[in-house]
Amino acid sequence: METREYVNSDCAKVMGTEELRKAFLIEKLFVPRELNMVYSHVDRMIVGGIVPTSVPLSLPVSKELGTEFFLERREMGVINIGGAGAIEVDGARYDIGPRDGFYVSMGSEEVKFSSKDPGEPAKFYFNSAPAHRACPTRLVTFEQAKHVALGSEAECNKRVINQYIHPAVLETCQLVMGVTTFSEGSVWNTMPAHTHERRMEVYLYFDMPEDRVVFHFMGKPDETRHIVVRNEQAVISPSWSVHSGVGTGRYTFIWGMAGENQTFGDMDNVPMSGLR
Repeated sequence: METREYVNSDCAKVMGTEELRKAFLIEKLFVPRELNMVYSHVDRMIVGGIVPTSVPLSLPVSKELGTEFFLERREMGVINIGGAGAIEVDGARYDIGPRDGFYVSMGSEEVKFSSKDPGEPAKFYFNSAPAHRACPTRLVTFEQAKHVALGSEAECNKRVINQYIHPAVLETCQLVMGVTTFSEGSVWNTMPAHTHERRMEVYLYFDMPEDRVVFHFMGKPDETRHIVVRNEQAVISPSWSVHSGVGTGRYTFIWGMAGENQTFGDMDNVPMSGLR
């Protein structure tokens, strides 16, 4: 598990390209036969990628957490962006298809991840946040998610927000997760931009060919910066930062949030005139 320390907005103002990438970009999450994680000091969020092939992979005991097992004091949300797979939680097995989501309760001791076909493995992306009580473990298929259409072709941002781990779908302590998909020709997300003073966010960008990139905008509204993001890479977004993106073509991203509340619309909007 890699640890990322907190970076405040004053420090971010003077950081160069490589410094910004080192602090906020997660470049390598999905490696066959491996479980890779980044522990962020921003709201104690853990971001991970799990790619089991012929042998299942289990959540490890980690000294960074100071607990006897990974989810002793945490909850976890998972979305599968690869082939069909399964998750076993304390002996109960759940089949997880492509684009299905899964919520794992605090207190779950043994969590194993496997792929149906090692030649086309599952790619389990997860976010894990501290929790104070147990909520029911549950599979959320793509069909069971709440689908919200937004944007327009004229503004190049016609998209669908698919809410998986969300109060409208299931109960959690603080974690919220979903997938945003774009129509062909739409490439802008969340512009005009906003911040979440009360919550942090993590974006995973995927469904992109090798030569496609997303320019992820971050920073204080009057001190914006950008990070070039490629397929299956994630960006940590602190509460003080905008988080908007534009791609060189259509893309998909997973958003995950944790913080003071779970109100999806709780954001501090930034007028276009306020961006610099």
